[in-house]
Amino acid sequence: MDLIESPATPETPSSASRDNTEIAQLVAAVYETIPPQEKSRMLGLLLRPLGILSLVAVADGIFARLWIRSGQQLNAFHLDDMQGIRASDVADLVTFVQQVSVETVDGLSAMLTSPALVGSATVAILLGALMQRAQRRRIGMPGRSRWSDRGALPS
Repeated sequence: MDLIESPATPETPSSASRDNTEIAQLVAAVYETIPPQEKSRMLGLLLRPLGILSLVAVADGIFARLWIRSGQQLNAFHLDDMQGIRASDVADLVTFVQQVSVETVDGLSAMLTSPALVGSATVAILLGALMQRAQRRRIGMPGRSRWSDRGALPS
């Protein structure tokens, strides 16, 4: 009897991958609705753990250009420079940042509790997702960051 291999079936995304994708999409949705000052603050937080070479690789380099134009000041972005940034660019940035420092994205929760953002349903959903993920990581459930899953030392 000949053994016939069945075609490979695509793997279902892990819990961590689904969480990361959901959170990236929620951050992008929040970005679309917040005032320009909060957008600048959000981008500053997200860009903090990345270097210029990393930024060139994300969203066709739009964040590298933003970083250079701001004189490397992470909270001094000009409104004109930020107008070209789309929600999909922010989702790409968040996806990349989560690979480098999931804690950075989780840290957005402090920013999201500002008075300017209170009352937004999208912000509330994002805060809930960030808190659930942080709780799962604390108790060692699936959905932990890929670095901690590989035994990397905490920073």
